[in-house]
Formats: sequence, structure tokens, C-alpha cells
Amino acid sequence: MAAKVYIVYYSMYGHVEKLAEEIKKGASSVEGVEAKLWQVPETLPAEVLSKMSAPPKSDVPIINPTELAEADGIIFGFPTRFGMMSAQFKAFLDATGGLWKSQQLAGKPAGIFYSTASQGGGQETTALTAITQLVHHGMVFVPIGYTFGAGMFEMDQVKGGSPYGAGTYAGDGSRCPSELELAQAFHQGKYFAAIAKKLKGSA
Repeated sequence: MAAKVYIVYYSMYGHVEKLAEEIKKGASSVEGVEAKLWQVPETLPAEVLSKMSAPPKSDVPIINPTELAEADGIIFGFPTRFGMMSAQFKAFLDATGGLWKSQQLAGKPAGIFYSTASQGGGQETTALTAITQLVHHGMVFVPIGYTFGAGMFEMDQVKGGSPYGAGTYAGDGSRCPSELELAQAFHQGKYFAAIAKKLKGSA
């Protein structure tokens, strides 16, 4: 039976979603892995999102917290708000108390990816502060480390991401993930999926 890898994310302007799509491609490239994209519920009213010039959501399905238990591995993605995950994603994780009580996520591998507005906007703190959520669920954090190779040491262009996971810079919202950032996201998906598959096989 294929290992199920869920890529669960929140994206207001599409930057995190673009990374999620590449992560799915990377995970799907691993034989014996079934990757699926999920969005978490929006918490802001439509009129507020309109005033913020947020585009309509894609048709990626909305996940119910209980559905996390079906996955063999989960990669969580979110934009930053003051150096931490967005409130929408935190609200989703706050709704996983039932899974915590029954420890249904314990032992499952988990990864993180993210988007920030600037270089000092939380590329590492957003991931670092998110790890507490994984710890309380007993999940096994799988960072990419420096497995992306030379791309981790790129100095000639602005590049998001870190050993914690793939990342991008949104700037004023007009900047899209670069080819290098998308390549890192693909790598994360492939790297994570191989580990999730291995752990499922050894269970």
C-alpha cells in the first residue's frame, strides 16, 4: 500500500500554494508514495479578504483536522505573521486537540515550509516556533538540513528557505517564488516522501 503524504497549507496570496504544488510534485516522484494537497479553513470574512486584495482560493479541498490521522507523513506550510505562523494555521492546529488526546499523530514524520515578506521577516523563527506544535503531538520533525546541496549556499540571488524547510520571499506581494526556491520545494517533497515511505515500511 502506498505511503500517504499530505501537504497541508494556508496561503493568502498564493506564494505558499506555489511551494506546496512543487512539494507535491517532488513527493509524487517517489515510487510508492501518494501525495495530496489540502488547504486549512479560512478564518477571515470575505469582505476583509477583499479589502486586503486577496485573490479567490483555489479548488484544493479544505481539510478537517481528523483527516490528518489518515496520512503517513504531513508537510505543513504557512505564511508568517510577526515571525510566527499565521493565525489561520494556528487556529487549525488548535482544533487538533482530539488527535492530541488520542495521540493519533504520534510517531508520524512532519515537515515545514513557509513564506515571509522580507529577509528578516522570520524565515527561521516561523519554522522554529512551529516545531512546538509537532512536539506536543509527538511527531517526528524532518528538516531538509543541507541535503539541497549547493542551492543552500546561494549568495548571488535572494533565496528563501533554510535547513528547516523550503521557503520564499513575498516582498510586497508581487514577487513570485524563484526557480531556485521552487527547486528546493521539489527537493523537500522528494526527500520527505522517501523518509515517510521508509518509516511506513518499517512499521
